[in-house]
Amino acid sequence: MRMNLRVEFLDGTSKNVTAVASDMVAFENEFNLSIARLENELKLTHLIFLAWNVEHRNKATAKPFLEWVDDVESVGVGDPDPKLKA
Repeated sequence: MRMNLRVEFLDGTSKNVTAVASDMVAFENEFNLSIARLENELKLTHLIFLAWNVEHRNKATAKPFLEWVDDVESVGVGDPDPKLKA
C-alpha cells in the first residue's frame, strides 16, 4: 500500500513523497485512527503528518513535526504511482 502526496513549501518549492506501510503504522499510532478511515475522516493534519513522517523516515528533515509544519504551505494528493499504470 502506498499513498503519493505533494508537499508545497512556503519558500515556493514542492516535493512529491510516497507514504508506505511504516508511515501508515506511525499515523495509526499517532492518531488512534485506522488509515482505512481517512476517506471519511480526513483532516489536513493527517496528510501533513504522513508527509512529515515520510520526510523524517528518509532523513530529509530532522525537525520535529510542529516545527516542520511551519515551513509547509499545503499538502495534497500527489501524482499516481507510475509503477501502477497499465
